[in-house]
Amino acid sequence: MADLSTTALILVDIQPDFMPGGALAVARGDDILGPVRALMESGRFGVCVATQDWHPPGHISFASSHSGRQPLERIDLYGHEQTLWPDHCVQDTPGAALHGDLPWARVAAIIRKGMDPAVDSYSGFRNNWNIAGERPPTGLAGYLGERGMDTVCLCGLARDVCVRFTALDAAAAGFRTRLMWELTRPVDPAADATVEAELRDRGVEIIYGEQP
Repeated sequence: MADLSTTALILVDIQPDFMPGGALAVARGDDILGPVRALMESGRFGVCVATQDWHPPGHISFASSHSGRQPLERIDLYGHEQTLWPDHCVQDTPGAALHGDLPWARVAAIIRKGMDPAVDSYSGFRNNWNIAGERPPTGLAGYLGERGMDTVCLCGLARDVCVRFTALDAAAAGFRTRLMWELTRPVDPAADATVEAELRDRGVEIIYGEQP
């Protein structure tokens, strides 16, 4: 069995709003809950960390904040493409909670993202581009480094958005990065081939199966 003592398990946005029936539902998102719970309970990882979408009402990424716009339309925001989403993961709503079927007591840190009303945030490591042309760090890379982690293993939702950007930024930060493909689900399944190619090109290892 692999030594995972310097590997962080990163649980990306496993929240009710991304589950079937949620405000921004990912098809079969709930299929990952059992295997993810088993990973969390295994005790094999050096540390477990969660990310949590946590938007204020009226967030700039919501289609409802832009007159005449519909969810999944795209606009230019600060010189970069921004997808407009349905209102989701609004602070202190049930859909924004970490999913109740997982043992969150085993998580050492929770990185809340999307809290700036004027900036979206997909990655657990960096916010999206802001008006100053920057992607400010969340502090996760420093936290993991100080905990002695050199590898990250990712699962969660959604594969083509927040999992993807978290993996890319982890690799860019110098972590060996492993993405558990079958413990993620996409918003757009048609993007899978493109996402997988991009991840591999940027040094992310794709793991198939339910064990790292």
